[in-house]
Amino acid sequence: MKTFNVLVLAGAVLFATACGNSNEASVKDAQEVAEKAGFAYGVDLQNSIVNWKAFHKGGFAPRWGTLTIKDGEITVAEGNLTAGDFVIDMTTLTVDSASVSEAGKKHTDLQNHLKSADFFQVDSFPTAEFQVTSVTDLAPGAATNAIEGANKTVSGNLTLLGKTLNVTFPAKVAVDDTKVTVNALFTVNRTDWNLKFGTSEADPAEWMISKDIEVSFNVTALKK
Repeated sequence: MKTFNVLVLAGAVLFATACGNSNEASVKDAQEVAEKAGFAYGVDLQNSIVNWKAFHKGGFAPRWGTLTIKDGEITVAEGNLTAGDFVIDMTTLTVDSASVSEAGKKHTDLQNHLKSADFFQVDSFPTAEFQVTSVTDLAPGAATNAIEGANKTVSGNLTLLGKTLNVTFPAKVAVDDTKVTVNALFTVNRTDWNLKFGTSEADPAEWMISKDIEVSFNVTALKK
């Protein structure tokens, strides 16, 4: 972005090194959504959040903020997460004022820009969606720079700006009789979802804008 220079979503949650590449999620074409099986847990909307963080190349001038989850459900069978879907309310995108400290810059200007047609087009695409396609065990120490305690590999279809791609990342999943928590931290390339503002190689003002965004999410779901 020329006025603030940087961004991209959606999950996560997220979340990387200063360059944003060390925990990059694997991205491929959309996959078949996992069938819901077992007990249903509804997402606790008051205690679940999606965080985002974006950078200039080299980690310069990071910006960060949050998104809220509008709706969601997780299913569990025999103590294991089997499926899940989450609807993210893109109209709730916020920019933390602490991340925009330069003189003359306002976090609200960036916030409005990110919601505009240059980026997330929230008037036309007010929600994003994540649907679990598979969950497998993750060997201890198998994923570097993942969220601490990661024990599962989660794959899911992320729909953003009307485009659906499958993303795979390590996650920490905890299940008990009354509650499920899912926490993850990963990086995606915003251009995969056609978020290409600020990526022109022809404009020197845009060369330093990272295409990566770090996504982290903390989801709590309660047994229905």
